Amino acid sequence: MTNEKLNFTFMKELDLLKKDWQKNSAFEQVSEVDIYKMLHKKSSSIVKWILIVSVLEFVILNGIGYLIPDPYDSKYSVLHPYLDLAEKLNYVIILGFIYLFYRNYKAISMMQSSKTLIEHILKTRKIVTYYIYWNIIISGYIGGFSFIDGWNDAGRNTSEKIPSQGPAMVFALLFAMLFIMGILWLFYKLLYGGFLRKLKENYSELKKIDL
Repeated sequence: MTNEKLNFTFMKELDLLKKDWQKNSAFEQVSEVDIYKMLHKKSSSIVKWILIVSVLEFVILNGIGYLIPDPYDSKYSVLHPYLDLAEKLNYVIILGFIYLFYRNYKAISMMQSSKTLIEHILKTRKIVTYYIYWNIIISGYIGGFSFIDGWNDAGRNTSEKIPSQGPAMVFALLFAMLFIMGILWLFYKLLYGGFLRKLKENYSELKKIDL
């Protein structure tokens, strides 16, 4: 076989390889676009459910508080006026978090690129994490004092009372706060842990394609 025929055969095979590579590249690109659309839809759905769950949590928990009024509420307000202020501040902050969830949901629903979607997924995960931390801390703080006052009220005719100040009061308060915070951490891990895990998985997949 002459050199010309060898060159011709080689060039022909090279052209075929180029065409095949272009077809495979096009197929890969279409697949990545489809994957992005799927991840976009899943992420939007997850953030929507985070918004729904946070609203239901706020309505149900506060609804229970209004339907079952605390007979010692007025006494607690006198003994610990700062707790009443903390509760009011808590309402404002929780509503602020719900607004942020709603804003992120609307933003993610209209995302057009994986880069911006990745940024908002990270932002949503941070907001949810801060939301959980705030609920755990404020509930532990309010619940700790309520526990002490409830204990003292139950033992008002006995010697089993926690002093209003001193090491015993500090120990009791810390114990009550840590116990309540531990229970709430488990509760929020079950409630929002799945959402955060799925958002993390979507983030990892989007980093791979990064259209």
